[in-house]
Amino acid sequence: MRKIVLMMSVSLDGFIEGPDREIDWHLVDDELHHHFNQQLKVMGGFLDGRVTYELMAEFWPTADADPAHAGPVAEFAGIWRDMPKIVFSRTLERADWNTTIMRNVDVDEIKALKAQPGGDLVVGGVGLAASFMRHDLIDEYRLYVHPVLIGRGKPLFPAADARTHLRLTESRTFGNGVVLLRYERPAAAPPE
Repeated sequence: MRKIVLMMSVSLDGFIEGPDREIDWHLVDDELHHHFNQQLKVMGGFLDGRVTYELMAEFWPTADADPAHAGPVAEFAGIWRDMPKIVFSRTLERADWNTTIMRNVDVDEIKALKAQPGGDLVVGGVGLAASFMRHDLIDEYRLYVHPVLIGRGKPLFPAADARTHLRLTESRTFGNGVVLLRYERPAAAPPE
């Protein structure tokens, strides 16, 4: 069964964007972007909230047509265009670029998606991620911690009543100081 993966850049103090939605503190250089491409090109699909989808659709479909966007940026444009995408939105009328619209996070539908063959599914967007966390649907967390304290903004993790135990499966430091922390749910104990 494929997994649901939350893959997100975060400041050291836990924010995914600043108070005015700025992400100019992200340190995405060629090394990190190449890593992202290697991770994302084997996924089975992108699961995005409407805001994330619209931001991506505004830039990535034609990013590789601009000679200024060579290398890993141009490579990701092709990955994004070709990847099956599901955008979760109650208001979006239509979506292009190999995208299906789902109106709600339905736990049974998500479990059915996980049961399909193919690569893992990556969640994009903090609102959608919060919904998936509330429904206990995330199997793996890949946090890219950037060496910056931004003070305030939108936190990655909303307040929650439940505790989720995780197991560190990988850590890696990139040349620009970004640290990948990869956590998975511990394997369930077999029934007795």
